[in-house]
Formats: sequence, C-alpha cells, structure tokens
Amino acid sequence: MAKDKNAKANTESSIVAEIPSEVVIIPIVNSPIFPGMIAPIILSEDKYTPELDSYLTKNNYVALNLVKFKDFGENSDAVLQEMDEEQVSYEDDTESFPVTSSSDSPKGITPKDIYKVGVLCKVIKKLKLPDGSVNLLVHGMKRYRAVEYIADAPLLVARTEVFNDIHEPDEELDAYTRSVINQVKKLSEINPYFNEEMKLAMLNSPSPGSLADLVAFALSLDVPEAQDFLETLIVKKRFAKLLVYLKREKDVADIQKKITDEVNDKVNKYQREYFLREQLKVIRNELGLDEDDKAKDIKKIKETLEAGGLPEEAKKAAMEELERLESIPDSSPEYNVTRTYLNWMVQLPWNAATDDKVDIESAKKMLEKDHYGLEKPKERIMEFLAVRKLKPEYDGTILCLAGPPGVGKTSLGHSIAKALGRKFYRFSLGGMKDEAEIKGHRRTYVGAMPGKIIQALKRVEVNNPVIMLDEIDKIGKSYQGDPASALLEVLDPEQNKTFIDNYLDVPFDLSKVLFIATANYVGEIPEALLDRMELIDLSGYTIEEKLSIATKWVIPKQLKKHGLVSKEFSLGAPVLKALVSDYAREPGVRVMEQMVAKLCRRAALEKVSNKKFKKFAPAVADLEKYLGPKRFETDMAQKPLQPGIVTGLAWTSFGGDILFIETIPLKGRGFKLTGQLGDVMGESANLAYSYVKSILQAQIEEEKALEEKKASKKKVSKKKIDTPATVTAPAVAAPNPEEATDFLAKHEIHLHLPAGATPKDGPSAGITMALALYSLSTNQMVRGDIAMTGELSLTGKVLPVGGIKEKVLAAKRAGIKEIILPWQNEKDLKEVPERHRKGMKFYPVKHFDEVLKIALKSR
Repeated sequence: MAKDKNAKANTESSIVAEIPSEVVIIPIVNSPIFPGMIAPIILSEDKYTPELDSYLTKNNYVALNLVKFKDFGENSDAVLQEMDEEQVSYEDDTESFPVTSSSDSPKGITPKDIYKVGVLCKVIKKLKLPDGSVNLLVHGMKRYRAVEYIADAPLLVARTEVFNDIHEPDEELDAYTRSVINQVKKLSEINPYFNEEMKLAMLNSPSPGSLADLVAFALSLDVPEAQDFLETLIVKKRFAKLLVYLKREKDVADIQKKITDEVNDKVNKYQREYFLREQLKVIRNELGLDEDDKAKDIKKIKETLEAGGLPEEAKKAAMEELERLESIPDSSPEYNVTRTYLNWMVQLPWNAATDDKVDIESAKKMLEKDHYGLEKPKERIMEFLAVRKLKPEYDGTILCLAGPPGVGKTSLGHSIAKALGRKFYRFSLGGMKDEAEIKGHRRTYVGAMPGKIIQALKRVEVNNPVIMLDEIDKIGKSYQGDPASALLEVLDPEQNKTFIDNYLDVPFDLSKVLFIATANYVGEIPEALLDRMELIDLSGYTIEEKLSIATKWVIPKQLKKHGLVSKEFSLGAPVLKALVSDYAREPGVRVMEQMVAKLCRRAALEKVSNKKFKKFAPAVADLEKYLGPKRFETDMAQKPLQPGIVTGLAWTSFGGDILFIETIPLKGRGFKLTGQLGDVMGESANLAYSYVKSILQAQIEEEKALEEKKASKKKVSKKKIDTPATVTAPAVAAPNPEEATDFLAKHEIHLHLPAGATPKDGPSAGITMALALYSLSTNQMVRGDIAMTGELSLTGKVLPVGGIKEKVLAAKRAGIKEIILPWQNEKDLKEVPERHRKGMKFYPVKHFDEVLKIALKSR
C-alpha cells in the first residue's frame, strides 16, 4: 500500500513538473472537462488562429475554463471553440465511458468573463478536418487556478497554480463512495445513460476523487454547479455534493419514467387494439364471416352516396371525407365527427320531392272550411295556388302573413301545405340571436351541427316542403351575429339556389322550398328582409265573426278536448256575445278559446261531482261567476263624457283599438303631456294646441270686425279680416271665443292618454287631440257615439293615416257606429268587408272645420 501511495505521488509530481507555468486558456460555455477525462474539441477554421497553431507546435498544454453566466449581446452566436458529440473516455487502458459533450464560446471574452479555476489539459492529437476546422483531442490533467493573466490578445495567456485532491482515507469516505455507487446502480435501472460501461469505469477509478469527477461529468451539471464542484478540492465534500446531485437526478428520472410509462401504455393500448382489429378482420375474411362495424358503416355510406344522386360538388366532398374515415381508427374522436358529417350528407333529400297536387276547387273549399272570413288573404292564396298549377317551377316571392296574435296565421300555412300536397315544417325565430341557428356551425367547433333550414329538410325528407318561419319580427341580434342578415340568402330566390350551410360547406338548392313567414308587427322586420317578402295583412275579427268561429270551430274543438259532448254543453247566442264583448275583445280568437276552455273545465267538474248533472248552460249573469270580473266594458259608446274628452282610434301591433284623449285645466300656464307619448305624437299634441289657440284668436278678430262693420252703419263691401293667411276662423263659432282664449291663456292644460304603461306614437291622433282641446276651452261636449282618426296640419288640413281597416274593426267591436276619417282614406274602406261596414256611418273630412260640425253636440 505504501508503495502504491509513493508511486502515485511520484506520478503526480512528474505531471506537475511537466506542466508549463504559463498556458493558453480556451474558454468553454458548457460541458466542463474534469481531470482524468479525454474529450475532443473542434475549433472552426476562423477560430483556429495561426498564433494558436504556433503555440501548440511548441507546447502541448492548454487550459479550459468555464465562462460565467451573462448576456453576450450580439456576439452570442459566435464561438471560439466547439465540442462535437463524441465519446469522452476516462484515462484507463481497458475501459472507456461514452458521454456527449457540446459547448460554445462567444467572441470578445475578457479575463473577467471566465472563472479563474479550470482544468489543465494535455493535447494528445491535432487533426485537420476537410471543412477546414481542427479537432483537438485533449486529456484533463489537473485542477488549476489562473494566478495572473499575462496577455489577452491574440491569445489569452495566464500563469497557473496547480491543485491536488485533498482526501484522507477513513470510514466516512468509504461510506460516501459506497453510497455514490449504490445511487448510480439505482439510476442505471431508470436512466440508460448509466450503463454497464459506466459501472465498470467506476470500479476501475484510480482514486475516490477521480470516481467523483467521473460521476459528476456523467450528470451534465449546470455551469454554476459544475464550477462549484470543480473548485471543491476536499474529496469528502465533493462526495457530499455529488449525493445531492444524484438524488435530484433520481427524482427527475422517476418522474420521467412515470410519464414515459403512461405515454407508452396509451400508445401500446391503441397499437394493441389496432393489431387485434386487423387480426380479427383477417380472421373474419378467412372464415367468410361478416365485416366489422366500421367496414359495414363505410360500405353502407359508400353505397348510399353512389345511389343518392348527390350533386357533383357534394358527392366529391363526401367521397373525400369517406376516404379520411377509412384511415381514421374508430376509437378516435375524429372518427365520430367525420361519420356524423357523412350521415348528414347521405340523409339529406338532395333529389327526393313530393308532387304538387293543386286542385283549386278543393283548396277553396278547404280554406272556407278551416278559416272564417279573411277574404283577401284567401284570395291571394288562391292566386298563388293557381300560378303553381300553371307553372310548378315558379319561383314567386316569399309570403309573409302579418297580423295580430290569434287571427290564424299558422293555420293558414298548414292549409297552404295541405292544398299543395306538401309536407309542412314550422320553427320559431322569436328570440333567435345566433347566426349559426340559420347557417349552421363550422365543423371546427365542438358539437357543430347544421342550421335550422337543413335540419328541417332532413326531418321532412323532401326538398320541396312548406317551411314556416314563425315570429320573423321578433328575431334578435347579438355579438354572435345577425340572424336576420343570414335569412337574406335563404329568402332570396336568386340566391337560395346555391345556399351554403357552414356545416355542410357545399351548396344546397332551396329554390324548391316554399317559405311562409309570420309577423305581428311589420315595422320590426328589417327593411332588406321585408323587401324579399310579399305582405298579406290579416286583420282582426269582428264580434259577429267571432260568434261564428266560436260556434263552428272553437266550441266543438274544446268539447272534444275536455271529454264532453254537445248535448252536455250549451252556450246561447246572448251568452256567447257577452263572452266575446266583455272577456275576449282582442283582434284574434285565442283569448276567446281560452275562455271557452275555462267554461268547459267548469262543466267537466260539475259532470264529475254532480250525479244529477244533465247539461251545462250558463246564463249571461253566470259569466262573472265562472270567468271573473269583466275585462272590457260592454258598450263603449255609452261611456259618460265631459268637455275635453274625445274618443280616438289607434293602431297597435295587436290590431286596432280605441283610446280616450282626456284634458283638464289646472292653475298656471302652459301645456303638459302624459301617457308615454313618442316624439311624433308629442309634436302632434303641441301642433294641436297651437292650432286651437290660432283659430280661437281668428274667431275673436272676425267678431270684432263684424261689430265694427255694424257700428259704422255704412254700405261698404265686405271688410277684409286681419287674420293669418294660413288660419281662418272655424265655421262653427265658439259660444264665447274671447273667454275660450282667456281660458287657454290663464290655465295650464294637461292632456293625457290612458293606459300610461303602454308606449304610444304616431300622428293619427292629431284631430282627436285638437278636438279635445277645443272642447275643453269652449266648454262644449263631444258626442260619445263617434270616434275619429286623422293627422292635423298647422293650417287645419286633415291628412291621411294608416291602419283604417284595423281601426274600423276596433270601433265595431266597441259598439261605435260613426267614424270621422280623412277623405283620402275613404278608398281604404273598400278593404273592410261589407258586412263589417254594415250599420256604420263614415264621415270623410278635409278640414278641421268639418270635424267641429260633426263631433260637437248641439247646444
């Protein structure tokens, strides 16, 4: 043992003696070289300077020092030397240990940028490569420290101080050594880098310090850790640090193995399933058994595509997807996505259609049977059917049935489909805010599906159904798009021949589909969308029409629905009329149907609970008991009035309605409006107030002029009255115009339209408000059996308004017999059926003077 120690000491002394006192330093960035290691260093042609070549010719020692961590700026891509991926072997004649070494050195490095402690290496071989670079094979000899830098250009030269390992053999050092060897053995089970060669090199290490350096080199430590390890001369401390590094490497290796195992398990599972399926397929083919489910699906889809008669573009897209489907494992999520798309493609009715069977006579009888009244809509539908009979491929405009709720818009759509012999499908657009509901989702989204139009065609299984777009005026708009704009392509006959759904991404011909839209309020439909449709107005029903509808349709339907028969339930004509006028005065029949259903439920209860029950036949007085308090007054015309209150006619989205305009005087001055009036109606009220003041002032001037004429007692021609050019005194003189003018000047007039929670707007109440103000100021009563509508100009002209038919029907329902309307609206009375106008009197007027003559009660 003593001889070995002496031999080792002599060897180290000879090495130290051989090392020159001054050496050239080659900075390296990573992969440090430890004493005892042999590694190649490749210097590119421009890095291997003549000065370095001259130095190596004279001296075969160089020093390798690690560069400190710092940002080298623009020079970070430049290197002084490069270490290739080669085997680095420990100094031993029998064993070698392969490691991967790579390092880069930036240009412009100064002595301040490198660590002082490094490794002195002997250049064993110098080989020039074909690309001009030079390969230096170096052998790490000793740890050293740069004591003094002699030169930094063109070569970095330093004076050296060599170090030896400090270790004293004892039990603690043996324990460290064994612990390190055990840790490496454990790592070798997880990390293939610590293989048999590594373990053999460790057993043949000449000293504990060399063993520690070997393991540290194999761990590929970071630069700060490697430098710290390099500067640790006491072998015991070096082993203590090495155990920490090995423990960390073991933890990382465990986690890496766990992740790798999980990935391998998944991959192996898929591979195993794939191989088993392929084997099963081969076995089935050998035995002549049926194909597997995937092959069946693909075969079935392919046969359907071949026989489905798809357009060329659609068929091409479907076949491309089918090819993709064949290459996708059926366990993959993408398989179901592609298969669902192909199912949509093969299930759509690309060529399936029903034959139109238009029989005009039977269609007319069916419309008369299913719908009472509605002559104009029925006439338009008959025209539509006649054109379809003459030219089945006619691409007419889209029909839009507009009217208040409960007038039969949806049932008319059913009748059209029945008359054509087509399938009917309805979906509501009310509240729809997502454009994808119409044009479908793109297949990149999870849960993507086609839009409502394509879904409807799949359900009806034909490409020429009648599709009803219900509540088109209630369509919404949000950040998800504008569904109304998406409908433009659907409802345009020039565009819908090549309608492209985002999900299908191929054109589908919608020109054969008959679209029917419904709306309550036309004003809410976007103008561009309205331009593509033909409006058919469905006004409300009169009391007489409702009585007929209740007798022929509503009561039989509700009796059947509630398990009753006709002999057990009876509503007499007076009772039915009272029910309609007091509880169901709305334009439609839906509320009336609800009231009849309520009475049927009461009849069913009495039939079940009363053994002596024979027939349910309530009287007029019993309606309040069964239906609650009256919702409307029976006779609106008998409502007591006073000066300043006038009955007007209004149009709403639910049809026509009557309204009372009320005015009262207050202390003070000015004009006050209430009742949720819109801007147009507010301006109309102010205009009426100004006009009434002007005609009262004109009447005062006229009376003064007449008095002056009488006082003069001279025969002169009629004196010109000094009144404004655009305003003349009314033909019906006020009892005392001066007092009336003073009344307006000395009082604050409050004008109100009841039902204050309902917004109101429009100019059609102009003459009504003017008459209320004139009645209040002159203290004259207005007739209670007359209603009116018309816009008032500042000169007293009565201008035309809209909704005449609905307003006439509203007056009829309210029991009003006489109506004042603009003379230009007289032609609109032709739209009102004769039976509705019967018993009513109409006064077409051109000027407000005529309104005063007709509406004011005689004194």
